[in-house]
Amino acid sequence: MTNAWNESAQQLPTSLATPMEVSAKIGIPVATLAQWRWRGVGPGYLKLGRHVKYDWAVVSAWLQTQSQGGVR
Repeated sequence: MTNAWNESAQQLPTSLATPMEVSAKIGIPVATLAQWRWRGVGPGYLKLGRHVKYDWAVVSAWLQTQSQGGVR
């Protein structure tokens, strides 16, 4: 029999970032990320108590969906 805690722990994101780290990496102001969270747009995030964290895999996937136009 497997332990449910161990199974759920294996599904936790491996690398979490603060809004400031995401802002610096993708060039979007921290205030814009906050507005996007309030409006329900932008990359998905986690709320741990009052702390906001982003999973880099989710941010990367969201960035891929934001591609507009480009060379065909």
